[in-house]
Amino acid sequence: MMPKHISVRIEEELLEKLHIVSDYEGRSINRHILVLIRKDIERYEKEHGKIKE
Repeated sequence: MMPKHISVRIEEELLEKLHIVSDYEGRSINRHILVLIRKDIERYEKEHGKIKE
């Protein structure tokens, strides 16, 4: 599957904090955001059942 691009508006302070957390975790911001999205979807599916594509 080809990756899709999205654009996100984010406050400067939140972006700075995201940089710090991403660096600490040894990830790029993009990779870190993907990890967070996957964890959130996993949590959702645990609570509501598997999402059908």
